Amino acid sequence: MKKIILLPLIFYCFSFTLFAQFEDAWVYLADKQNVTTSLANPITILSQEAIDRKNTHGIPIDERDVPVNESYIAQIKNTTGISVLAKSKWFNALHVRGLQTTIQGLSSLAFVSYIDFADKSLNSKNSETKNKKNKLFKLEGTFTNFNYGNASNQIEMIKGDKLHLADFTGTGMTVAVLDAGFPNVNTMSSFERLRNAGNILGSYDFVNRDVDVYTGTTSNHGTLVLSDMAGYVENQFVGTAPDASYYLFITEDAPNENPVEESYWVEAAERADSLGVDVINTSLGYTTFDNPNYNYSKFDLDGYTAYITKGANIAFEKGLLLITSAGNSGNGGVGAPADSPNVLSIGAVNASGNYASFSSIGSSFQPTQKPDVVAQGQASYVITENDVIATANGTSFSSPILAGGIICLWQALPNKTNGEIMQLVRESASQYNSPDYFLGYGIPNLELALNSTLLVKSESSDDINIYPNPVKDKLYIKLPSDNGTTTLRIYNILGKEINNYTILKNNQNAIYVHDIPKGIYIVKLQHNTISKTLKLIKQ
Repeated sequence: MKKIILLPLIFYCFSFTLFAQFEDAWVYLADKQNVTTSLANPITILSQEAIDRKNTHGIPIDERDVPVNESYIAQIKNTTGISVLAKSKWFNALHVRGLQTTIQGLSSLAFVSYIDFADKSLNSKNSETKNKKNKLFKLEGTFTNFNYGNASNQIEMIKGDKLHLADFTGTGMTVAVLDAGFPNVNTMSSFERLRNAGNILGSYDFVNRDVDVYTGTTSNHGTLVLSDMAGYVENQFVGTAPDASYYLFITEDAPNENPVEESYWVEAAERADSLGVDVINTSLGYTTFDNPNYNYSKFDLDGYTAYITKGANIAFEKGLLLITSAGNSGNGGVGAPADSPNVLSIGAVNASGNYASFSSIGSSFQPTQKPDVVAQGQASYVITENDVIATANGTSFSSPILAGGIICLWQALPNKTNGEIMQLVRESASQYNSPDYFLGYGIPNLELALNSTLLVKSESSDDINIYPNPVKDKLYIKLPSDNGTTTLRIYNILGKEINNYTILKNNQNAIYVHDIPKGIYIVKLQHNTISKTLKLIKQ
């Protein structure tokens, strides 16, 4: 078994001697075109899937969903000495590169609101100055009964396998993976199941502006990350959301560290939103750049300052669930966008559930507990671009391992909002009542997160319940100690009664449900004046 050796984080550095005169900046625009018409006809700016998702969760469609004015983009592109590298409809901004004086000259255009340089020292005191950072978390070195093989520990640790047993494997959920390259995903046997199901919905390389994310890349990082969610090798390896659908987006220019990668990420998040994506996994983080003038200080990692973090906050408002690697910097702290209060930031533990020494530690600079939770990130099993099962270290892998499980959880609870799912995950974790900066709230128990929502209605606090839930064969009914007869009725999700039972007085009783098809049911218990309605998962 090939093992990926633990390596320190690598920062690609090269001389800026030839390019020191060029700067990166965000140019914020004053207005947009045809806003009223676009909002009255949202199908002209969003996919039907995106509109449906927003309607389901009560997310308003607003001016931020309207595209950037193309005539403004054209005018700036036609400015001598200016390169437009990225655009954002959410911010109504362009990422440009050029001489400082040339960029400053753009402020004379009537439609330019203000300019924000990546090098914060170049911003005037009276301008809106928001500063940026970066780094790719490089390698540190129907009834569904899967044989997880090598991947068993990493999914069983978070009880993701229990969701699979209840037929929640990601079906119907859409995920965008924002990462570096995805070499050979289009040909590897480990992703054949994914391809044959038509579950790679699309791809785009925001760095090179083409749809090919499989060749010509210097990084295999995205392939490894995707494998932890969607990889499948029979009896040897199963990802945590093998039946979800995926968009593959390159936003990381792996050999370089430049703030434009934050802009690529925001563009990709905007596209994911417009396509109706549910979940974004980001195994990337931003703190330092090749040009140290662009670096973020620890004070900037406050959940609101970094450009990518501000983009993540808007993505959350748009209804997306964002799951992000906390980082591999240990005491160096979490990066952006993991600092956002609206991002579920994932730290790393080893196979025994103990803190992995490289996992980024949170601090009081973040407005909420960071990391949020943890999953296995040390000696995680992945599939390489050579179709080989191997191990790798990093929060780059704890994030997708947990993300896949959360995707299945949201499939099981489709009426929950992104924020409610995040909170369920936190509350299910091993040290929810005593979080720290190493493990956050701890290791989530996704089975517990699901079961905690199963109580639909209780008209009494008396002790009446059913267990286990999910159930395979024998369902126990716990009753109050007083006299009386209990009736138990089981309904399918359409409200049709499929079975009923009369239970005589006894403190604990059992019925056999092996003949009931697998799925989700409603159970109604009635004992004298006590009634309770619950959801039941039949495995």
